[in-house]
This record gives sequence, C-alpha cells and structure tokens, in this order.
Amino acid sequence: MVYAIMEVNNSSDILPNITLGFQLYDSCYNEVRSLMGTSWILSGKENFVPNFNCRNILPSAIVGDMPSKASMPIARILGLYRYPQISYASAHPILSDKTQFPSFLRTMSNANYEMFAIARLVQYFNWTWVGIITSDSDLGRSGTQLLTNEIESNGGCIAFQEILPLYASMESVYRIVDVLKKTEATVIIVYTTMENLIPLMEVASFNNITDKVWVGTGSWSITSDFPRREILTTLNGSLGLSFQIGKIPGFKQFLYSIHPTKYLDDLYIKTFWEHAFGCIWPANQTTPLKKGSVWCTGTERLDTIDTSVYDVNKFIYTYKIHNAVFAIAHALHQMYICVPGYGPFTNGSCADIHNHQPWQLLYYIKHVKFNNTAGEPIFFDENGDVPIYMDILNWQLFPNGSNRYVHVGSFDASAPKGQELKIELQNILWNQGHVPISVCSDSCPSGHRRATRQGKQICCFDCVPCSEGQILNPNDDSECIKCPEDKWPNTRKEICLPKPIQFLSYEEMLGTSLACISVLLCLLTFSVFCLFIAKRKTPIVKANNRELSFLLLISLMLCFLCSLVFIGQPNMITCMIRQVVFGIIFSVCLSVILAKTMTVILVFSATNPHSKLRRLVGLRIPFYIVPSCTMVQIALCIAWLAIDPPFSEYNMEAEIGTIVIECNEGSNVLFACVLGYMGLLASTSLLVAFLARKLPDSFNEAKFITFSMLVFASVWVTFIPAYLSTKGKHMVAVEIFAIISSSAGLLVCIFLPKCYIILIHPEMNSKQHIKGNNNKRW
Repeated sequence: MVYAIMEVNNSSDILPNITLGFQLYDSCYNEVRSLMGTSWILSGKENFVPNFNCRNILPSAIVGDMPSKASMPIARILGLYRYPQISYASAHPILSDKTQFPSFLRTMSNANYEMFAIARLVQYFNWTWVGIITSDSDLGRSGTQLLTNEIESNGGCIAFQEILPLYASMESVYRIVDVLKKTEATVIIVYTTMENLIPLMEVASFNNITDKVWVGTGSWSITSDFPRREILTTLNGSLGLSFQIGKIPGFKQFLYSIHPTKYLDDLYIKTFWEHAFGCIWPANQTTPLKKGSVWCTGTERLDTIDTSVYDVNKFIYTYKIHNAVFAIAHALHQMYICVPGYGPFTNGSCADIHNHQPWQLLYYIKHVKFNNTAGEPIFFDENGDVPIYMDILNWQLFPNGSNRYVHVGSFDASAPKGQELKIELQNILWNQGHVPISVCSDSCPSGHRRATRQGKQICCFDCVPCSEGQILNPNDDSECIKCPEDKWPNTRKEICLPKPIQFLSYEEMLGTSLACISVLLCLLTFSVFCLFIAKRKTPIVKANNRELSFLLLISLMLCFLCSLVFIGQPNMITCMIRQVVFGIIFSVCLSVILAKTMTVILVFSATNPHSKLRRLVGLRIPFYIVPSCTMVQIALCIAWLAIDPPFSEYNMEAEIGTIVIECNEGSNVLFACVLGYMGLLASTSLLVAFLARKLPDSFNEAKFITFSMLVFASVWVTFIPAYLSTKGKHMVAVEIFAIISSSAGLLVCIFLPKCYIILIHPEMNSKQHIKGNNNKRW
C-alpha cells in the first residue's frame, strides 16, 4: 500500500500537485477491532461519537478488511454514509449484494466464480463422477450448493458430499477417508481452508490414497506448507485455482531499499528487521542480550535473505492492494480534472477534491476504468466486483524431493461463452501418468442410448442399442430417434443417411445375366426360325401347319425380348407396358399352341370317315383361334390400362434400409384376370394336347405340346409362391426367370425334335418316312 501511494505521489499523470496520505489500522483478524477502527476513522476520536466528525478532514476511502467476516460489519456501517470501501481479500458472495452493501467494492473476485471455474474444469476433462469435501460453514455450504448445481447442469453428478467440521474431529476425518477408499470417483474437489484440510490429508497419506486427483480452491491450493512429505506425494498431480497473481514493476527493488533509518515513522520496520536478521537494535540495550543473539547494525542487506519467503509478487493480496489504491487514486484524479458544467452531478456540477462528500467519490470509483502498472484492465461491475481472471495450477512433485506449482491454464469470465477456460495439457503432470478418468459408467458406444439404473443418478447407466431404423439423439443421448422414411442409419447409428435406391439394373450381375440369357435365347429362337424358313418346303416343317410354327417362333422371340422391359429403373411407361406386352405375347404363344393342337386333331379326324369333325377341316378353324383368343387378352389389357393402370412407386418397406423403385400393378383384380386368362389358355392347350396324344406318332405333335404345356404349367405354378415370398428387385428377377424358363420350355419341347431331324437325321425328313409306320426314332 505504501509503495502504491508513493507511485501515485511521484506520478505526473495522476493527481499532479496533490499528495496522498494514509492511516493504518490493525484489525488483528477480529470483527470487533475492525469496527473500532472504522469508528475512529468516521469520528476522528478513539471514543466513538455516532454521526459526529471531530476533525476537519476525513480519509477519502477505506482499503480493507482482509477476511469477509470483518469486512461485512464495516461495510454495513459505511454503507449508511455511502463511504467508499475497497477490500483486497474479502471474497464472500454476499458482499456483491448492493442492497446490503451499497458502498462496498473489491479487487478480489467473488468466491462464487471459483465454483464456475471448477465446474468448467470438470466439464473440460469430462469428469462426470466427482466427490466434494467442504468446510462446515455458510460459505462452504453455499459454495458447494452452487458447485453442485453447475456440475449437474453440465451433465455431471456428485458421487458424495462430505463436510469437514471447523474444529478438528478425527471421527469425521476417518469417516471421510473411508469414503475416499470406497468411492469409484477419481476426482475429489476440496472447498475448505488449509487448517481444516491438514488432518484429512495426513490420514489420507497414511492410508496411501494416491490414485485421486485433488482439485483445490484458492483458499489452500496456493500454499505448499504441509507438514509431511507423504502429504505432498498424495497431492501430486492435483489441480488448484488461484486468483490472478500480477506483477508489480519495481516493487521488489522498493522492498530491498527499505531501511529503519529511511522510514523513521514506520512502526513495523524495526520489528521486521529484528525477525529477518535475528538481531536486536541498540535502542533496546537495556534488555540483556540473549545467548546467540547479536546487535543490529543497520548494515544488514535485505537481498541476502531467502527471497522465496519475501518475494511478495507470489502472493495475490499484494497485487490486489496495489489495484485498490490505484482505483481510488484514478477516481480522485477524475474528480480533480472535472470541468464545471460537464460534471456527473446536478446541472453538470463537479465535486471539490479538497471538500467532497463520500458518495461523490463513490460515484467516481464505481465508474473508474484504467490499466494498472502491469497493463491489466481494472474496473468494477454493477456489483462492485473486478473482472474475473483465475490461474489454474498443477502441483508437481519431483523425485529429488523438490516441488512446485506450474501454471497450466486460466479462466477468464469476461471471455466469450465457451472460451472462458484455457488449458495447456502438455504442461500437466498427472499422478497416474495420463489424464485420469472419473466416471460412474463408461460412455456408451455409438448407436447406444443411456438407460439410467433404477435408483441411481443419471451418470450411472447401462447402454442399450438403438432399435432398427433409429439413431442416437444428438441432443439427448438417453433416447433414440427414428430416421425419416427416406433415410436409414449408418453402421454406427450416428446419422441418418439417404436410403440407397434399389431396382434390377443392367449394371449389376443379376440384371446383366438375365438380359444376356434373354438375348441368347432370342438369338437361338431366331436361328430356329431361319432354319425353318430355309427348310420350309420339307415335310417336317410343313407338318402341323408351318405358318403357325413361324408365328410361334416369332412370338417366342418376342417373349424372350419382353423380359428386357422388366430390367432397368421403372417409370410410368415401362410399368404400363411390361405386364401388358408380356400378357399379350404369351397369349399369342398359347393361342398358337392351342391352334396347332386343334390342327392335329382336325387332320387326323379327317382320315376317319365316321368322324363328325371332317366337315370342319375346310373351315381353317386354327387360323381363327389365334386372333380371337388374343383379342380377349387385348381387351382385358385395355380395360386394365383404362381403369387402374400400373405405375412406379417408391417402396420404403420392401427391404430394410433400402428404397425399392418398383411397379405397382394398379388393379390387382385386372392383373389377376390377365394372368388367369393365360392360365386358361395353357390349361385348355394342355387338355386338348393330352386328348390327342394317342393319334398316330409319325404325324403327331401332341405329345411334344403336352410336355411343353407341363413344363409351362410347372414353371408358372412354382412362380406364384416364389413371387409372393420375395421382395424388391428379386420379385422382378423371379418373374423374368419364369418368362425365360417357360418360353425356353416351349422352344425346346416343341422345336428341338424337329431340329434334331432336320440337322442330324435329314433322311427322316421325307414324305415317305412321315407317312410310313416306322417311327421308332421319334
């Protein structure tokens, strides 16, 4: 404080031509003494006279006190007069209440911000299961409640909360140590004073509890004055908060320049000198010199003593006192340079720096804003608190026995939300050698939701996999959400991806294979057709009506080709024509087969003079069967297209995780009529061919037609259950296979025997052989 006032008085920028003075009152950490000093300041007399000032000049402001319990009664009295008070160490949150303490300000941060900083630190390392040990005091209980709320709002839980009595109780200490040994929590937050903590740490170190990470507040974390090395081992790797320790330029040199002869009015220098150098001043020569003591000569040098003890830049209160003095000085300076007419008071008036009211200076202090000698911004918010900035320290113990606190981060409450905490992970030395884990339950793997265990806190949970078609809610990992209808979860069930679109395409092996088979069989049929054209005048071709054979071959070629319409992405056109084309072409095939069968029956009936069918031979009945039967199917198809035609649709349910583009057949009744009519033609052809099987073999196709119809019927009877039991593109593949198989059955059963004779045994392809009775090779 003395150094700060000297700096102000020596500065030409602050209060030029004005000298600041000060008075010191020792409160002795006692509330009563604090109140006595306050009464002396206000009245000017040792015997306090309320509301009377027995001297002309009052001090402008009061700096102090240190403990909150002393600052509170002072602030209540000074608040009545709006007398400025700036504390450098009182951190109790209640002092921010301007209703109770209207003239109280402080350069020490509100203790509540320690709780915010610890909660953010716990969240940063994802420690969701922590224990709390606190002092049995109002500040301890209120701070713990605030800390608990902050941790729980960040998704964490409190494993246990233990209270240390203000007065040593070994029973409580042993109980807490027993809790520490049993708990699964790795991180222990300690919000207590040093004197409360030492007994606990002694017992904890005796029980070799070294697997915990201790997180301490500024009330104990900035000291290493523990009595036993085992305690330091237990605390190795712990983290602590410390209010900002700023540098005061020139202060160290000022301390080294102190000398009793230089400050004759200083009551404390001689006492300090005697303690520092272990000597006695000659002024006290009446007192016998004790054995081992020496006289103080004044030639002792302060720079020869242990600087680690007296380097006060290590202590936060030094920096806070310096800021308090400069805040008052800058406020007085603003009052000093005020221009009448532009002042902050009534009608722009200014206050007289030599004769001002306490509330006038209080106004200026509340609005002061400056950079201190360390370059840090200093100002007070509406609660009289300064900007919150804390250092995060890591306690490190080395094998050689040395130890130190290492700066590993900071907490700046004025930073943008989410950027308040900065951690230097590479500088942290953990007791376990790695970042510790402190959780009740391990994190759930991807695609699993949290299911809280009955009777437990939310941090203790089991992992339940999300159901099919669901992903983990990104905003709430305790529930799964269903993907939209057109999307499906990825393999980790983290995000919904667009469902792949599926249809039987030419690019995939199945589609390519079916298309190639269809084309090859069509070419094979075309080859047979060319062979029959080339051999059209031979008896084997002319038998059983060669025109119908040509028409049947052309129909079979179209049957093979119509299967290609089923391959590729369905659209409105392909959906409308594929079943119609398939139905009409197959109806032509079956009509031709029925006509060929009728031809056989009529021809052989003509040879029987007693047959009633002889008169029908000349009417060319078979040539009327094909168009008439086909027209019926065409009529059904036209009605189908007119009433409820097929259309393409996206089927979300056919296959899991896939969108199937398929053709909806529209009217299932009309579709069934088309298929039913083909079944009727096939059944009729099979029945007629079966009845004609006993006619003379040398000129009879009935047996081959019977076999072909059996193959045809077998394929399509098998097709129905196979078609109904498949989904997606495999339904289309089944129908294509049925078309190819049934068409190939007709081709092989009807035309293979004739091709065999034409190509392998041409001698059998003669009129004499056909009319003869030797038909063994048939």
